[in-house]
Amino acid sequence: MTYTQQNSPIHEALVKHKKNRVVHFDVPGHKGGRGNPELTQFLGAECLKVDVNSMKPLDNLIHPTSVIKAAEELAAEAFGAEAAFFMVNGTTAAVQAMIMSSCKAGEKIIMPRNVHRSAINALVVCGAIPVYVNPGVNRNLGIPLGMSIEEIKKAITANPDAKAIFVNNPTYYGICSNLEEIVSLAHDNNMRVLVDEAHGAHFYFGENLPISAMAAGADMAAASMHKTGGSLTQSSFLLCGKGVDPGYVRQIINLTQTTSGSYLLMASLDISRKHMYQHGKEIIEKTIDLSDYARNEINKLGGYYAFSTEIINGDTIYNFDRTKLSIYTGDIGLAGIEVYDLLQSEYDIQIEFGDIGNILAIISAGDRAFEIERLLSSLSEIKRRYGKDKVGMLNHEYIDPDVVLTPQTAFYSDKKSILLKDSLNHIAGEFVMCYPPGIPILAPGERITKDIIDYIIYAKEKGSVLTGPKDMKVEYINIVD
Repeated sequence: MTYTQQNSPIHEALVKHKKNRVVHFDVPGHKGGRGNPELTQFLGAECLKVDVNSMKPLDNLIHPTSVIKAAEELAAEAFGAEAAFFMVNGTTAAVQAMIMSSCKAGEKIIMPRNVHRSAINALVVCGAIPVYVNPGVNRNLGIPLGMSIEEIKKAITANPDAKAIFVNNPTYYGICSNLEEIVSLAHDNNMRVLVDEAHGAHFYFGENLPISAMAAGADMAAASMHKTGGSLTQSSFLLCGKGVDPGYVRQIINLTQTTSGSYLLMASLDISRKHMYQHGKEIIEKTIDLSDYARNEINKLGGYYAFSTEIINGDTIYNFDRTKLSIYTGDIGLAGIEVYDLLQSEYDIQIEFGDIGNILAIISAGDRAFEIERLLSSLSEIKRRYGKDKVGMLNHEYIDPDVVLTPQTAFYSDKKSILLKDSLNHIAGEFVMCYPPGIPILAPGERITKDIIDYIIYAKEKGSVLTGPKDMKVEYINIVD
């Protein structure tokens, strides 16, 4: 059968399967929901009837030959890639597959330190060695920025044997690096460019947006369709450009991805690709209109700063994703995480995350104007009721890591647990990070400094959720013995 972008092969195969009224003597054991009435009542019988296992008519994710293969080919076409893979272990699995298919144990990869934990986890698994490029820092906003071209040039000169350059594009806050220039530099030096595009899946389908990884000539990209493309949570695409062997990439994916791929997740990717391909321009236009309106109104409130393209500097902020509603809260005397908590507990508004100085609200075409107005009025009230002078706020900046051991060596070393307050100058044997966004404050193999200890304590006091350590209260930390 010949498919076009008007088709959704996996979805169509599931609809046909459901109509065939197949008798199931296979897994899952809920048997279309009949074996678990409470779950069926919660999720709906129609949902559970298509929560099925791999079979000939529905193909197999680990070795696709029919409808999944067709859906992957349509996705590659839609994203302008040479190959695309359906990822059901989240964008985390896509990030790890990019790194593990590009770097072997002992090989170097150039990356910014403000990567998602999934990237450093990949180094723990495969044994690659990170060469960190310090991201720029906006000292007023207290956020890491993109990668400076000069810093990348220095890293390439000092490490000509590196296999790849890893780029966050966009960052959680919507900040983009000069991706085309990075690709040109990397390819001139026989290095791959791997792009964590977790927050940029929509770049492929809209207008007036920063350039996408595939359009910039990147070798691989992890596009988190569930974040901004409309698919179900945990579903993502791994995209490959020219010169990447998709057969080998699939082998790497199959090292860690489940053999029981969820057809609910795959169908959601299939339908969302079709939907964005057909309607992406108007979806993105509406999203930008909503974000721009919210930004303008928030900036009229005073005390908050919803930043946008005016912060572009041509290097570490090469471009900005206007769909992102990133808001600095420091001038009302509240940490971002405090505003996050107030919005949730007092106003029943759930935003994406709050860090020390900022909050992030994810806007999409699924939002409605009155909900934007509710956010605006709530922020105004929070400022009036809880705002205070900018006193006692931690002047948070990017903490330059002192990497003593590779993440793999440190993670698998013998460790001992000591009080966090007594850990100064020791080498960390585990992660510490605020989640979201999941960017490590400390990674295995890095020396623990006073700045790091102070930041962790401050983040705890402000109510940030800290993850990573074995001690879930983060009173103790494992160090390399």
